[in-house]
Amino acid sequence: MAAATNDRRIDYVEFNVGNIEASKAFYREAFGWSFTDYGPQYCEFDDGRLKGGFTTLGSPRPGGPLVILYADDLETALSSVERAGGTIVKPITGFPGGRRFHFSDPDGYELAVWTKN
Repeated sequence: MAAATNDRRIDYVEFNVGNIEASKAFYREAFGWSFTDYGPQYCEFDDGRLKGGFTTLGSPRPGGPLVILYADDLETALSSVERAGGTIVKPITGFPGGRRFHFSDPDGYELAVWTKN
């Protein structure tokens, strides 16, 4: 029965990165993620709810689908991203139902963070 609850939901996100250690350092500092290494070319991340991976088996491909994270405190999340070395590419803006900002990570992937308030 538990498997049915995951049907048509994001289950895993994988990023091709230039440097796994740099990616781990960025996401650890910005969002507190934890990591499991599976050799020098692959690392799994865990944000406490969703897992994904960093791999050097391909070239970084900035763009593609927009991965959106949630934060209870958007301003604190923005500060954490900046302290970790991320670049804010779209400042905090409102939309029906909440607010969000976009940032790029050290490999150029653009992600967003949103909150309901």
